[in-house]
Amino acid sequence: MSARRSLEPSRRRRGRTLKVVVTGPYDAGKTTFIRTISEITVLSTERPVSGDAAATTTVAMDFGRITVAADLALYLFGTPGQERFEFMWDILAEGMLGFVLMVDASRADALDEARRIQDTFADLADVPHVVAVNKTTGDDDEAIVTVRQRLGVPDLVPVVACDARDRDDVKRVLVTLLRQVRDHVRTSAAGPADDRRTGDGSR
Repeated sequence: MSARRSLEPSRRRRGRTLKVVVTGPYDAGKTTFIRTISEITVLSTERPVSGDAAATTTVAMDFGRITVAADLALYLFGTPGQERFEFMWDILAEGMLGFVLMVDASRADALDEARRIQDTFADLADVPHVVAVNKTTGDDDEAIVTVRQRLGVPDLVPVVACDARDRDDVKRVLVTLLRQVRDHVRTSAAGPADDRRTGDGSR
């Protein structure tokens, strides 16, 4: 009994953690997004891009952490963007409660790839997601409409303009995702009870 009691305060101090995946095409701003908000030094697996010594790409994952409440922290996992590393997607998606899809609004040619990534992660897990539109070059509203249309984003999925270098922008994206996760959990919890009340056996 004493051993059990001694473990309980430790569990309370650790609090809860939520796993969030940050994904998107190559050079969409995933690593920058995590570095901007993380309260720890980001664990990164960036390597130089072949043929471009000034450019780097993530080959396995990025990892950061942000505390959002006294008993709640987000673990942020950034995925590789290049196709040859996408075998990591299944691994990183395991156990996630939501994901952020980063989109580079300045590269129209990357939108088809962004849609493929969005559809892939939606198939991997039934979890909420938010689309973060990075690198807008003019009207944010116009960029949001274009991205929503090109990616076929459902109306209930938020699409948010976000400068991945701006802490407030990144925070707003994560808060939006947390609200989506909260609503998803509430809906999932209410589902079976609602089914019992409205099913064929209901009175």
